Amino acid sequence: MEQGYSNKEACRIVGIDVRTGNKWRNGGSRGRGRRPLPPARKAPVVCGPSRYLREEERIHIADRLREKASVRQIAAELGRSPSTVSREIRRNRTVLHDYGRWYYRPHAAQARADARRPRPKPRKISGNPVLLRAVQEMLDEKWSPEQICHALRRRFPERPEMHVVHETVYQALYVQGRGELRRELAGALRSGRARRRPRRQSQQRQPRYSHPMVMISDRPAEIEDRAVPGHWEGDLIIGRNSGSAIGTLVERSTRYVMLLHLPADHGAEAVRDALMATVRTLPAHLKRSLTWDQGSEMGRHHEFTLATDIPIHFCEPASPWQRGSNENTNGLLRQYFPKGTDLSVHTPEHLAVVADQLNRRPRKTLGWETPAERLHKLLAA
Repeated sequence: MEQGYSNKEACRIVGIDVRTGNKWRNGGSRGRGRRPLPPARKAPVVCGPSRYLREEERIHIADRLREKASVRQIAAELGRSPSTVSREIRRNRTVLHDYGRWYYRPHAAQARADARRPRPKPRKISGNPVLLRAVQEMLDEKWSPEQICHALRRRFPERPEMHVVHETVYQALYVQGRGELRRELAGALRSGRARRRPRRQSQQRQPRYSHPMVMISDRPAEIEDRAVPGHWEGDLIIGRNSGSAIGTLVERSTRYVMLLHLPADHGAEAVRDALMATVRTLPAHLKRSLTWDQGSEMGRHHEFTLATDIPIHFCEPASPWQRGSNENTNGLLRQYFPKGTDLSVHTPEHLAVVADQLNRRPRKTLGWETPAERLHKLLAA
C-alpha cells in the first residue's frame, strides 16, 4: 500500500484474505497460522512543516501504537510535539464503551479531523435563544464573561447546551456585525472596549511624608495569608483633570468593598476624615490594618492611626500588585465611574448602591461566592 496499491490488491499480492489484511492494518490480533506483520515502517517523509497532521502520519501513529511504542517515541519519529500526538490519539480514537477499550483507526481519525476543520462554525450563543437571553441579562448586571460562564453552570447543572466558556462570550461581543449580542452590551466589558490591549507600565511615585512610614515588608504574617479578616487595602480613583475622587476600601479576606464619599476635595485632611468616619461603622474585629500606596492623600496617616488605632502599611513605589485586591476592585469600579468624568456628582446613596452591587457579585477567588455571603459567614461565626 505504500507503493500505491489498494488494500484489496495488496492482500492479493501478499496472499491473504481481505479481512485478514484489514485486521493487520487496523491493529487486530494475529491468530495461529497467520503471517507475521511486516517490520515497523519508517516515519513518513513530508515536504515542509504542516500545521495539521497528515493521513500518512496518522497511519504511522496507528502502526506504532499497535507495536506498543510510546507517545514520545512516535512524536520523535514524526518530528512533532508529544502533546500533539497525545491530543490526536485522545480526540480521534474509537472507544468501545461496552468493553472499556479503545482503538486508533487512522482513516476514521482523518475523517473526524476533516469534519472539524471547516470554518466558520456556528456559534453556540447565536443558536440558542435561551442562552442568548441569559447572557444578555447577566451582562446587563455588569458581570464579567468568566462570572457568567460559572453562573450558567451553577444555574443549569444538567443542561450542557447552556454551558459556555468565557471566551465564547468575548467572541460574541467582538463580532458585533453578526448580531449575536446587542451592540450596546460591548460597553458592559469593564475595559469599556471590545478589544484587548497590552498592559501599560504604571508611573512611579515618590514618598511624600514627613512622618515615618511602616512599609509593607514589615506587615505581620497573618495579613499575607488572608486567613484573618479585618485587614483592608485602600486607594483613590481619580476623576476628570484630577479634580474629583472616590475612596475605595477592600477587605482582603472577603473582598468586601466600601466607598468613601469625597465631594469637595481629596486632599490629606479630607481623606483622613472620610476614612475615620467609615471605619467607625465597622465592628472591632474588622479593624485590624490598612494598606495604601504612597499617594499624597495619606499625608495625615499618623493622625488617622492615632485616632483609630489602625496601623497603615505602605506599598513600595510603582508596585500596584502589592495591593492586588484593591487594584482589581478599582478596575471593576471604572465600569461605574469611567475615567475622564466628574466623580463629585455621585451622592453617598449612589456609592452605597454601587458597593452593594459589587458585594453581591460572585467572585472566582471566593469559589464563586459573593463578598457579602463570605462576610456574613465570618460575622455569624
